[in-house]
Amino acid sequence: MTETSGRFRETGAIHVWHGRVGDQTLPSDLLVLGDDELRLAGRASDLRATHYAGVHAAVRRVLGSCYLGVSPADVRFGRHACPRCADPGHGRPRIEHPVTALDFSLSRSGPHWLLAVTAGEQVGVDIERCAPDQVAEVALTDDELDLMRRADLPERRQELFYRAWTRKEAVLKACGVGMVAELRDLETRPADAGPVTVGYGEPGLAGRWYVRDLALGPGLVGALAQDAGRVRPVVIRQAESLPGMWQL
Repeated sequence: MTETSGRFRETGAIHVWHGRVGDQTLPSDLLVLGDDELRLAGRASDLRATHYAGVHAAVRRVLGSCYLGVSPADVRFGRHACPRCADPGHGRPRIEHPVTALDFSLSRSGPHWLLAVTAGEQVGVDIERCAPDQVAEVALTDDELDLMRRADLPERRQELFYRAWTRKEAVLKACGVGMVAELRDLETRPADAGPVTVGYGEPGLAGRWYVRDLALGPGLVGALAQDAGRVRPVVIRQAESLPGMWQL
């Protein structure tokens, strides 16, 4: 099922992969990880390290086996320069080897992961497991907070919060600035089921992003952001047939 970047570009689609890894580290996962990934996995607690290793091995299998035509262990990652300061140390991740026009965005929450793959377009994804809201005051705009406070049911408040949160993260990942941006300045209109167009107004990075919510199953919330001027079709792809992966 290998797809070259040229043929993938012709489809004009964004592929979105969603999966879950297990709670035990697999030797086959460790064999495909790079040195930096192994080092980061070793710094985490046992379960966090297991999930980190599993997710990054899964991403390597998807990219290497399904798009790049190389062994998962041969995929090498780097970063784009930060759009704020041009520092290559903390920009959006990119594929360094093999040379390709493919781009991607990865999000993970515990054992759950979400991966968007495109042919040269900037995209951002976010996945979250629902839990009691503890960060709304620092994350939401005044209008978003007012909307949440007027909601009658706790379930509705939770729905609004996570819809806003995942949309914000997806947009900021697509922009390449990540969570260092001021979340309270980014209005995501969570009352609208979506898709919605979200404007990002930081000087030098201003743009408009088309954001759609993703149905990922009970207890999970996700969002995908793409350039509102070049809206692409979205294809959900399954990873269960890839070796060493457990798919929801």
